[in-house]
Amino acid sequence: MQEKRNKPASPPKRPRNQPAANKTIVLIGLMGAGKTTVGRRLAKKLGLEFVDSDHEIEKAADMTVAEIFEAYGEEEFRAGERRVIARLLDGTPQVIATGGGAFINDETRELIKKKGLSIWLDADIDVLVERTSRKETRPLLKEGNPEEILTRLAKARNPYYAEADLKVMSAEGPHDEVVDSIVKAMKSHQKQRRKKKNA
Repeated sequence: MQEKRNKPASPPKRPRNQPAANKTIVLIGLMGAGKTTVGRRLAKKLGLEFVDSDHEIEKAADMTVAEIFEAYGEEEFRAGERRVIARLLDGTPQVIATGGGAFINDETRELIKKKGLSIWLDADIDVLVERTSRKETRPLLKEGNPEEILTRLAKARNPYYAEADLKVMSAEGPHDEVVDSIVKAMKSHQKQRRKKKNA
C-alpha cells in the first residue's frame, strides 16, 4: 500500500470559551459509536480540522477498507492504518476518528497515547447494531449476526479502550449532547492536569 501525502490546510481559529487542543484529539471505540459524526461536530466546535483515518487509508491505498481487507488481510490493513495515524499525529492538532480496531494494535495505541488525547466513545450494543445496520461497508460484520459479532468485539476490545485518557457515552440522543459531554470532560481533564503540574 503506497501512501499519498496531501499538504495540510491551515486550521481554523479556536472559538472562545472552548478547551485548547494542544494535542490531536483521537476518538476511539467500536464501529457505530459515532466517531465520525461526533468528530466532525467536535472539530467545528473547537475550531479544528477533522479527519477520518479510514478515509485517509482509502486515499493512500486508492482502495476501500473492504477491498484492502479482501486483498491483503487484516494484518496488512492494520500496518497501513498505523502509518497513516502516525502521520496524522505528527501534524497540527486536529480531531481524528479512528477505525474500531486501531487502538487495539499495540504500536498504534502507544503512538496515540504518546502524541494524542484519546477519547473512548462508548455505546450500548443495541445502539451500535442500529447504527451499523445503515451501512454495508463493515468487513467484520459481513459474515454472521451483527449483534453477536459486536458483543464479542466489545468484550475483546473494551479493556484496550479503557486505557484511553477519557471516556464518554454515545447514546441515541442528539450528537451535540455527546459533543458537549466531550468538551466538559476535556475541560475537567485539563483542569486536573494543571493542578498536578502546580502541586
